[in-house]
Amino acid sequence: MEGMIYIVGMGPGNRGMMTGDAYEAVSAADVIVGYTVYTELMAKIVPGKKFVSTPMRHEIERCRRCFELAKEGRRVALICSGDAGVYGLAAPMLEMAADYPDIDIAVVPGITAANSGAAVLGAPLCHDYCVISLSDLLTPWPVIERRLRAAVLGDFAIAIYNPSSHKRKDYLQRACTILINAGAKPDRACGYVKNIGREGTLKTCCTLEELWNADVNMFTTVFVGNSQTRVIDGRLVTPRGYVIHTRESYE
Repeated sequence: MEGMIYIVGMGPGNRGMMTGDAYEAVSAADVIVGYTVYTELMAKIVPGKKFVSTPMRHEIERCRRCFELAKEGRRVALICSGDAGVYGLAAPMLEMAADYPDIDIAVVPGITAANSGAAVLGAPLCHDYCVISLSDLLTPWPVIERRLRAAVLGDFAIAIYNPSSHKRKDYLQRACTILINAGAKPDRACGYVKNIGREGTLKTCCTLEELWNADVNMFTTVFVGNSQTRVIDGRLVTPRGYVIHTRESYE
């Protein structure tokens, strides 16, 4: 009898920010498959499970392994950080599924870094926004550059994933330059969060000009406000457009 595969968004990696459905899926699984860092985090949440891990850049191998295990009759949970459908493995798994028509697959949503990081900073994504990754491993840089310019043209708030790595140290600086050249003012309100939902979470509000010099890594999510975004009492806020009457309005 063929098994079942759950493609699970595990959120940032702690139990408190994991959805109930995601927790039930990994709890019900016979084996949990994922990137080494994620399986180590999950082992603390559901100890005693069988784990299969592969290093970075072995994503397709990881997906194939899930189908092999499911063919053996196992219930498999493939875990991805955040949401599996946002820069995760939901798409390649569903593309491969045509080769395994007898295996059932369920995508279980999780809390992605755009939402969890926004909550740490305040409400930077409270109006229309877009999510852009600066990783050019799978997306050519000219395409990323075009999307950054389009985001400014559309006056979207932006959540930026993968802002830097050992091989892409200057990519956030390049992105900031592109945004400014596209019309975003250097004093536009921005922010970033490191280690969202994990030990050592750090948040910073800054301007777009200051963001150029920010110390970020692959565990940082960056937020660039739209033209109306501002910092209110240390929180990054993008207004929705409601007319707000504050105490100061009556003084």
